[in-house]
Amino acid sequence: MFGLSRHLRWRIGRGFTLIELLVVIAIIAILIALLVPAVQKVREAAARAQCQNNLKQLALATIGYADLKKGTLPPGGWGAINGDWNDNRGSWLVYTLPFMEQTTTYSKMEQAAGGPMYTTYNSGGKAAGVTANVSLPYGRCPSDTNGTPTTVNYVASVGSQCAIGNCGSDPHQQYCQTSIGWGYQTSDDHGNSTDPSHIRGLFNRLGAQIRFPASIPDGTSNTIMLGEAMPGVHDHLSANSWTNFNGGAAHNSTIIPINFTTPEKITGSCPTRADNWNTNWGFGSRHTGGANFAFADGSVQFLSQSIDHRTYNLLGCRNDGLPASIP
Repeated sequence: MFGLSRHLRWRIGRGFTLIELLVVIAIIAILIALLVPAVQKVREAAARAQCQNNLKQLALATIGYADLKKGTLPPGGWGAINGDWNDNRGSWLVYTLPFMEQTTTYSKMEQAAGGPMYTTYNSGGKAAGVTANVSLPYGRCPSDTNGTPTTVNYVASVGSQCAIGNCGSDPHQQYCQTSIGWGYQTSDDHGNSTDPSHIRGLFNRLGAQIRFPASIPDGTSNTIMLGEAMPGVHDHLSANSWTNFNGGAAHNSTIIPINFTTPEKITGSCPTRADNWNTNWGFGSRHTGGANFAFADGSVQFLSQSIDHRTYNLLGCRNDGLPASIP
């Protein structure tokens, strides 16, 4: 009995050997290696879901604005309607504020305008002078850390609109031309027109009034309204506030493939400079393989960056007569 008790005490007090500790550490390291990617996937799934929700709410707010304003989408700018690029009357995001529980911010902007901004537009009166330097609680995608709190990741679509490169590199110009035979006509550069017939998508920055849904004969479920963009590749989007009509919030074109340029690809050379609008004013995200888009019916879809480019541009154009199906 004495010998057995002494043996048990020795076994209880015995520690781990070095080999045993190394085995335990190795097992823990393997478990961590397996766990970290899973955690990252969960985080990215949550970020992607948040981005989709932000786009959904913005799309519904845009439709709500159109319902209130007798079927006219929020103006994408109006800033240079009289040739004055300093006449800043706000981006489309400004006009969705009351529909996004941001009435206080909108009221401050109306005070700066000297009256209701929509009436101010129609009367050709005083510019809104929108300068509010505030962040939108729904303006950033958690997956993208580029930019400042006053930049946004959600941009209105000008559709298959031309976007002349600022330094002469224009690899995508053919996709906005009549000659390509995709059902739409050559468009004004960057959607710079007050004539809605010259605008391929649903938005622009010079105030061309796009009727909703009357100006979307291709169908609201087949036409891109909003999409994700990366401030880190878009010079206007990164340099200006979301309130600025020329801040990039209504500039992105579908002639540029999804994720064609990413922050990692930005260089000082012409093809991938942040001010080369023919390569960087496209939609994109930090999500793997594509980006989220809100369609004119309020639905949100994730489009792969490998989407057929013709299909992508037909989804971007509201009136090409060739309604495309979402892949």
